[in-house]
Amino acid sequence: MSIKSCIYLLLILLVSAFSSPKKASESFVFVQLCDTQLGMGGYEHDIKTFKQAVKQINDIKPDFAVICGDLVNNANDSSYADFKSILSELKVPCYLAPGNHDVGNIPTDATLKYYRKVIGKDYFTFQNKGVAFVVTNTQLWKANVENESVKHHQWFKNTLDSLSTSNVPIFVMGHYPIFLKTPEEKEAYFNLPIDNRREILSLLKKNNVKAYLSGHTHETLINNFENIQMVSGETTSKNFDKRPYGFRLWTVNSDSISHKFVPLEKYQN
Repeated sequence: MSIKSCIYLLLILLVSAFSSPKKASESFVFVQLCDTQLGMGGYEHDIKTFKQAVKQINDIKPDFAVICGDLVNNANDSSYADFKSILSELKVPCYLAPGNHDVGNIPTDATLKYYRKVIGKDYFTFQNKGVAFVVTNTQLWKANVENESVKHHQWFKNTLDSLSTSNVPIFVMGHYPIFLKTPEEKEAYFNLPIDNRREILSLLKKNNVKAYLSGHTHETLINNFENIQMVSGETTSKNFDKRPYGFRLWTVNSDSISHKFVPLEKYQN
């Protein structure tokens, strides 16, 4: 092979290496919890089911867990103290997204400040074994909150753009599902406004997003948009569709992403 041919081949390999989407560097599993919402299904009941979920997750030993919003039903010092006490028994990292019961249907400076003081950041990123996770505050998409919604959405766009440049697989998670059945459905209580929805879906499609995880519906919702898995899972508090209480266990491999339902032992809806 001539020197010219060698150089040409090397250029092709370099372009391919930088342009091809990366895959997870190692296989791993993580847990998706939805709407622990202490007080939604009966306060003592929700305490017990959340404790049972923590016990089973500790037995599974995933890399981490995420909770897709509505940590408690009424956001106050007492309910958050109970939530944090149970969460402290979890032996793996847990990443929290805020829900409407955590920061309000229309967040205010006061509700956001309280959540950020008691729980922590309401939107952020983290990574695990070559995969990026983007945690959002969907209430800032559902409602137009002065000085907060624009800031949050710009952060989301910039974050996806930056991660996409690195070609890492991306998971996005929040509380509200983007849509329930179809991307063009009318706005209702359980989905996002259509203009924001179109923008978000465009950003997910444009970037290397593999899945969007949410809660809020209290019904199991599994969709696929442009090969992006969209899952609102079962809760530990109350399921309107009479599904058993439980959580989703996700498996991330270098060439596949899958999830399955894990029911809570001893508890039925």
